[in-house]
Amino acid sequence: MLELITKYPIISACVIYVLIVSLISIIVTIYDKKIAGTGKRRIPEATLLMWSALGGSVAMLLTMFAIRHKTQHKKFMIGIPLIIVLQAVAIYFLCTLI
Repeated sequence: MLELITKYPIISACVIYVLIVSLISIIVTIYDKKIAGTGKRRIPEATLLMWSALGGSVAMLLTMFAIRHKTQHKKFMIGIPLIIVLQAVAIYFLCTLI
């Protein structure tokens, strides 16, 4: 794996990107859970799904299960795993181009 990162700098840039987006996804999900039920303005579901689609899907799904947030919503329990599958397929095809 390290050999790929050093041979192809774009891979290291992608890894850094996914780490940053994943961290943002975790923070946004935890924040939404924290303000749920307080009457404060919530994070829109579209925003949560956007961060998932931008690359934070695995981190968001794991966070949702860890803090029991949005786990009863079909939109999230079907949508985020579907996003993960689509991202895995895209990564596979991109890797075949290298």
